[in-house]
Amino acid sequence: MADGFSRFTDRSIVAMRVDGELRDLAAEITDTDTVEPVTIDSEDGLNILRHSAAHVLAQAVQRINPETKLGIGPPIADGFYYDFDPAEPFTPEDLKAISSEMQKIVKQGQRFVRRVVTEDEARAELADEPYKLELIGLKGGAAGDENGESVEVGGAELTIYDNIDPKTGELCWKDLCRGPHVPSTRMLGNGWALMRSAGAYWRGSEKNPMLQRVYGTAWPSKDELRAYQTRLEEAAKRDHRKLGVELDLFSFPDEIGSGLAVFHPKGGIIRHEIENFMRSELLKNGYEVVNSPHITKGTLFETSQHLNWYKDGMFPAMHLDEQTDGDGNVVKQGQDYYLKPMNCPFHNLIFRARARSYRELPLRLAEFGTVYRYEKSGTLSGLTRVRGLTQDDAHIYVTDDQVKDEIKRQLEFVFSTLRAYGLNDFYLELSTRDPEKSVGSDEQWELATDTLREVGEESGLELVADPGGAAFYGPKISVQARDAIGRTWQLSTVQLDFNQPELFELEYAAADGTRKQPIMIHRALLGSVERFFAILLEHYAGAFPVWLSPTQVVGIPVAEQYGEYLDEVVARLREQGVRAEVDHSDDRMPKKIRTHTKAKVPFQLIAGEEDRAAGAVSFRFRDGTQLNGVPVDEAIDRITAAIRSHEQVSTAWSE
Repeated sequence: MADGFSRFTDRSIVAMRVDGELRDLAAEITDTDTVEPVTIDSEDGLNILRHSAAHVLAQAVQRINPETKLGIGPPIADGFYYDFDPAEPFTPEDLKAISSEMQKIVKQGQRFVRRVVTEDEARAELADEPYKLELIGLKGGAAGDENGESVEVGGAELTIYDNIDPKTGELCWKDLCRGPHVPSTRMLGNGWALMRSAGAYWRGSEKNPMLQRVYGTAWPSKDELRAYQTRLEEAAKRDHRKLGVELDLFSFPDEIGSGLAVFHPKGGIIRHEIENFMRSELLKNGYEVVNSPHITKGTLFETSQHLNWYKDGMFPAMHLDEQTDGDGNVVKQGQDYYLKPMNCPFHNLIFRARARSYRELPLRLAEFGTVYRYEKSGTLSGLTRVRGLTQDDAHIYVTDDQVKDEIKRQLEFVFSTLRAYGLNDFYLELSTRDPEKSVGSDEQWELATDTLREVGEESGLELVADPGGAAFYGPKISVQARDAIGRTWQLSTVQLDFNQPELFELEYAAADGTRKQPIMIHRALLGSVERFFAILLEHYAGAFPVWLSPTQVVGIPVAEQYGEYLDEVVARLREQGVRAEVDHSDDRMPKKIRTHTKAKVPFQLIAGEEDRAAGAVSFRFRDGTQLNGVPVDEAIDRITAAIRSHEQVSTAWSE
């Protein structure tokens, strides 16, 4: 018998897969096992590194305050966290002390040693850890992956990881954990850092105690840590919530309520341009525009199954239309009405409103429909997670033999439209069935999933699996787009649905005279206008392409007497639909330039005596470059061409 250390001597290998299962390097292997190395820079390797860092964090916390109770500590995107129940909330000074203690543990080079225990043994050893005791009974199930419990328990056996002093062999600390871990704490090196602390409900439920969550990040090297911290700094500069205030685009007034945004004039015009371009593209691509109300009787969502599968995400019912007599007796029963969380049931009713023929299919119904979802207050985040959102929703009804071609058409439409907004770097994700949260037959799901997979593979883009991530009614392909600093956002989704047409008894007259059920495709291209607005705002750091900029041109006279001349230029621009104005304020010219540069206006047109005499203007661009003495006709042509072409203009054009 041998172990992973004897098989792999490269220090970049932190674990291994044995017959497909992740194992520690200390695990025994045989000649008949299929063994693959897991490097520290792979996805699995990074998760193992980060989960090991979470253990070091927890050990450091209990070294400082042994009475602190432990929750869970999973790896997450770019880092890790650990939940604690301390006597007092953590302060920034506490995090500094914890970080210092972590450095000592890392330097000590403690070994992570796996130990199998029975349930009774685990309960005895962890008798003082109430949250761990709660998790022990989960060992045989899925263990709630979304909340991180799966890093603690799962599979057929319970395990505890002991942290062992490499010199003395003494036990330093232990934790209930499924593993695996890096061989030694020393492998964390100096590529980690604690980030912040925040409150978090135990296991994500508001019914449970509020714990303290400490977030951290971990990378294979200090250089990679610094690169990540630089990305965070850049992301902070681009934070749409910060830019929204600085550029006067939108706000969330307390008087309206959490997660409900209002768009100010500058944000409103950006949103108007986003939606208008989308509407024009819809009409070019064979869509028909529909509209539906914001509320409906609950029976509609009973039919669609949303009240079975999505009720927790809906606002509570409004009980209306009940009538009583003078004695208070009910003479007419009322009904429950709901704010709509989805548009699809309404579109099904539009399809069903009259007889349909195969000649009408594909039938593409599109709507900018505002929906309302009761997101938990702790999950709300600026415009990216709101309670009132407008979806660029579409539902396409097709025959069986039209499905594949229509999905391909939809993906091509998605790519071309997103590119027009300036997003060009994509990959695809295929979300498949969750057997516990779905309706429909196995055969339908298999056919729908295979169809989406084929189209995804034929697109030539990377196709990533998302097991169990589908909606209850069908699988989906989502387009994941990378922004200017490399972050990934889920944007467009294309979902196949065999179930709602059946639930709503939708039919069309087939070519052979029989009645057949259409197949339904759900398509959201932008996702929601609010979230897409935020993504574009961060992608461009507020410096939008000319066509989306709230103010496209500002005229700045060198002195007051040149204001009228610029008024004439701006009037001509406005005639062509350009959002232009002249700054007639009393500020000096340098201050005007600074003001409009800070507001990220693409074009500042400056005019003095030479410009006026020559019938010209001088351009000043966002980066401070200039182009002097441009004839007015040419200036107008250049500006309008940049708008038509969706050009991003930040610096002077080459002559």
